[in-house]
Amino acid sequence: MTRLAIIPARGGSKRLPRKNIIPVLGKPALFYPIQAALKTGLFDQVIVSTEDDQIKQAAEESGATVMERPYELAGDRASVVQVCGDVLERLGDKGIHPEQFCCIYATAIFITHRDLQKSFLVMEQFSVDSVMGVSKFNLQPVQALKTNEEGCLNPKWPDYNRLQSQLHPKLVASNGTFYWADTVSFLTNKTFYTDKLRGYEIPWLRAIDLDTNQDYENIRLLAPLFLG
Repeated sequence: MTRLAIIPARGGSKRLPRKNIIPVLGKPALFYPIQAALKTGLFDQVIVSTEDDQIKQAAEESGATVMERPYELAGDRASVVQVCGDVLERLGDKGIHPEQFCCIYATAIFITHRDLQKSFLVMEQFSVDSVMGVSKFNLQPVQALKTNEEGCLNPKWPDYNRLQSQLHPKLVASNGTFYWADTVSFLTNKTFYTDKLRGYEIPWLRAIDLDTNQDYENIRLLAPLFLG
């Protein structure tokens, strides 16, 4: 096996219940990242890791293979690093060792197959250990204000506050869409934040995190534009 897609999708979301299979244009949310992964032609397998029967059914109907997630990794304290490690180690026990894998979030509804293809090319071109989906900040973080003991606001980083905005550092953040990783590096370091890390920029409108009812309303408004 050369490459693998892993989509973590537990059933116990608290802020937005059942978010991984919440309907978007008549399909469960995870249908869209599964289809994007399948369409790339990059992956030998697209595996959804879940402990939930409804998610399992939705994943299989969407074209993915399901791996039953252990109970101890089904809580809200389990990380995607742990879940991906579990999938890779269990496959390794069967003699299956993908060279690279891509962890794709089940709620990355607007991710496209071209995003996954182009970000993989970044990994290959620069010979890095990991590539993650990133987005620019809507507001510069260095302009942050903090509340002091008197309840008044002060610049968190006053040196930047005195600079023109065009002189501020160009910052991006992981947007919770996907992570590419070299398997050996990942299993050794247990992180996607490796020393040899590159970003693949995605406009923030296509990287909305699905955690709240407001996120869901935003996605429903944008879905006809990006998925229609």
